[in-house]
Amino acid sequence: MIMSKETLIKSIREIPDFPIPGILFYDVTTLFKDPWCLQELSDVMFDMYKDKGITKVIGIESRGFIMGPILATRLNAGFVPIRKPGKLPAETLEASYDKEYGKDTVQIHKDALDENDVVLIHDDLLATGGTMKAACELVKMLKPKKVYVNFIIELKDLNGKAVFGDDVEVESVLTL
Repeated sequence: MIMSKETLIKSIREIPDFPIPGILFYDVTTLFKDPWCLQELSDVMFDMYKDKGITKVIGIESRGFIMGPILATRLNAGFVPIRKPGKLPAETLEASYDKEYGKDTVQIHKDALDENDVVLIHDDLLATGGTMKAACELVKMLKPKKVYVNFIIELKDLNGKAVFGDDVEVESVLTL
């Protein structure tokens, strides 16, 4: 079954005033629970990156931990988590960032990547880009060959792509 992007978009649950008043939250778990949507997301993202030489897929806590490993398996790549502080057991690097409704910090293991890696960083949604920008900063500290960034959804009106430099290719499956 081949789905349209419109079908995928219609499958996303919208939750007003979450996690705080004034935020419209796009819940991608509705895409994950539908086997057809999950397969379509997997197929589309695989097609986007199958010829890029990806050696590591990095997922950002927590929704990046769902499609990230699926994509890593399909690309014959390793999976690396970027997590909130205190969750990774070995030595880490960290970066802090502002988000739409607060401040946060993310960490990666210091030995997660090397200069031979071609990296794809994945998360569910691009809003203002703060979380992914911090993740990119962490990844770049480890000096991989190339960095790609991927989202399931981009909220185009928030112009989150503008926070990334020209050295990072940013793509989304869906644009709202």
